[in-house]
Amino acid sequence: MPTSPNEALARDIIRAQTGNTFESTAPTHRKRWRLWSAACIAIVLVAAFAQPLLMLIRYAAGSQLYSYILLVPFVSAYLLYLRRNQLPKNYGIDLPLTIVSLAAGLGLRVFVYWLHFVNRVPGDNDYLALLTLSFFCCLAAVGFFFFGRGWMRAAAFPIGFLIFMVPMPDAMADALETVSKYASAEVANFFFHLSGTPFLRSGLIFQLPNITIEVAQQCSGIRSSWVLFMTSILAANLFLKTPWRRFVLVALIIPLAILRNGFRILVIGLLCVNVGPQMIHSLIHRRGGPLFFTLSLIPFLVVLWWLHRGDVRTRQPKSV
Repeated sequence: MPTSPNEALARDIIRAQTGNTFESTAPTHRKRWRLWSAACIAIVLVAAFAQPLLMLIRYAAGSQLYSYILLVPFVSAYLLYLRRNQLPKNYGIDLPLTIVSLAAGLGLRVFVYWLHFVNRVPGDNDYLALLTLSFFCCLAAVGFFFFGRGWMRAAAFPIGFLIFMVPMPDAMADALETVSKYASAEVANFFFHLSGTPFLRSGLIFQLPNITIEVAQQCSGIRSSWVLFMTSILAANLFLKTPWRRFVLVALIIPLAILRNGFRILVIGLLCVNVGPQMIHSLIHRRGGPLFFTLSLIPFLVVLWWLHRGDVRTRQPKSV
């Protein structure tokens, strides 16, 4: 039966509309498939690393140095949420980086098994560091495979922040504590001179009028310094745009941490001299870390404000 030109035109419009709808929904389906596939593989990955991850949670919960690890995944997830509109919507596959990341992750896990096989089992800290780094590499491989290099580049900071889930190896923690201990003793020596308090010093030992104190490993302040370092990296990424300003803020942490530790030694020493030697067992010595950490945030926030202010001025267009 012959059709009128209007009917033919209507059918063509319907076909075109149907085809366009299919073409527009197909990429959406593929994106959803990638998202769900990546989520499923990530769950499988977590299950495969369930034992070391649970050990890490228990270890961090019972450690004064590594308790911050429990917050790192939540911070990383929040950063991804903040950047959700900036992430590329077109996904791809970066096979070379997927292979490299996966090989690194699996290689670390095989290395841990080999250490067990040859009876050279590392300590709990190093064991968890190796396996957590292995998990991080495998997770990166999932990102490169399902989302591609462009998406991973845009999400580099939130994903990279997960590296703080890896506990410091024992050798690294010992080295940082030793350097911080000696540097803090030098600053404390300077502060004692400024205070006019008579004292004698022999290395890490300060002999005050009615007590002798030693700057021990626990006085290094490595935990609060490391958390302050993480805070500076986070603040620099969120509030600063100029690379050199970001570097200045992060580099500030080194002298700030040393000055804080030296000031803490001074305060405890002066309390022992002026109040009594029993102050060496007081809460300000045994539990005073958070207080001095809070005090160190004051100059940190002032410098952050100053750098941010300069950053805003730099980005503002100059009027002619």
